Amino acid sequence: MAVAPTINRVHINLAHVRNTNNGDNVDLIKQQQGSILEQKWFRIVDMLKRIAYLFIFPTETIAILKIKFGGYIKKMPEMPLDELAHTLNDLDFCYATLNKVSRSFGIVIQQLPQPLKDSICIFYLVLRGLDSIEDDMTYPDDKKIFLLCNFHNNLLIENWSVKNVGDTEDYRILLENFGKVINVFKSLDSESQSIILNITSRMGTGMAEYVGKTGSIETVASYNLYCHYVAGLVGHGLAALFSHSGLEDPGLQVHEHLSNSAGLFLQKTNIIRDYLEDLQAGRTWWPKEIWCHYAVDLSEFVNNPHGERSLECLNHMVLDALNHVPDVINNLARVKHPKILESCAIPQVMAIATLAELYNNPLVFTSVVKIRKGLACKLLLNCSTLNEVYAWFDFFITKIGRKIPKRINVNTHNMHKLVNRVKKLSNINLKP
Repeated sequence: MAVAPTINRVHINLAHVRNTNNGDNVDLIKQQQGSILEQKWFRIVDMLKRIAYLFIFPTETIAILKIKFGGYIKKMPEMPLDELAHTLNDLDFCYATLNKVSRSFGIVIQQLPQPLKDSICIFYLVLRGLDSIEDDMTYPDDKKIFLLCNFHNNLLIENWSVKNVGDTEDYRILLENFGKVINVFKSLDSESQSIILNITSRMGTGMAEYVGKTGSIETVASYNLYCHYVAGLVGHGLAALFSHSGLEDPGLQVHEHLSNSAGLFLQKTNIIRDYLEDLQAGRTWWPKEIWCHYAVDLSEFVNNPHGERSLECLNHMVLDALNHVPDVINNLARVKHPKILESCAIPQVMAIATLAELYNNPLVFTSVVKIRKGLACKLLLNCSTLNEVYAWFDFFITKIGRKIPKRINVNTHNMHKLVNRVKKLSNINLKP
């Protein structure tokens, strides 16, 4: 008699479990069906977007296909970079890394004639490695300063590498396998090596000056100096390598202020675009001398992206960057070799295209604003002559001019003046 109630309770509990399980299974099936329908819906929406893009931007779609199937990028096995490091020879690894870390620069560099192409590839990878060390916010400041200041010396050490350093996985893999870059560097002629060593030394020393500094850069002068260290010096190095190749006039590297200004233009565009990303990473490059007129703290713009003062500060920053455009145009006018012109012009045209998107755009404070992939491909394919380049500058500066706010102040007045100056400079240089 004592057992029966227990057995009954067991039967009841088992039935309850079965019913519960059945209910759970039904809920699970419904969730899975809902998830499948949601995935199908997203695929349909994505397909409709692609079809719409095809009709709205047909020339950009064609450009994407040309870049993808036109042999502009050296074909590499579809494998992670760390696996490629163990299967590719040194030179192929360098180009595989180049394509991984910057597809646009990879395409540009790979169109250059030999042996200049390899020199520029190694120059780019060496400086990207250096830049990644600077951007690694988890690396101790004392070790970072030492590594930045001595990085150029490591190019002379066979099989040198460093582990667990770099701000992204691909850059960590690059630095872990840096011996491959060094091997190709040592195969370059002595003058190319000397140019790369010199710029790497100066850049690393300059970067070290800004390590550990808390808060924002104080002055526009300090902002310009920082941009000189990380980008202006790149312009100097490129001019020297182009001249040394014999493909350009030796005088190309004489006007250093022009190549420096071209570098500053690119770097300032990146700094404006990366406002949110840098703020979240704990590094801020917008100079206080500019933003203090519009906010007490640089982070305020995140909370009020549509605010008049937020957009005025953004537009002030864009105006500061665009002030380099006349120097950029004059610098490009001195380049003679078609492929070298392409390699110099494409990043500059992409920069002004990016600034056209950033100008007066509140999304800068809440996301990362970029130009369309199709537009980027179109620019890659249509910067072969100075006429094409001038036409692009005219197109994008006109686009910026149309976005200037109606309110009248010093910034809008100066922007109107600059737009007119750039348009005039572009049109004067256009050849019939």
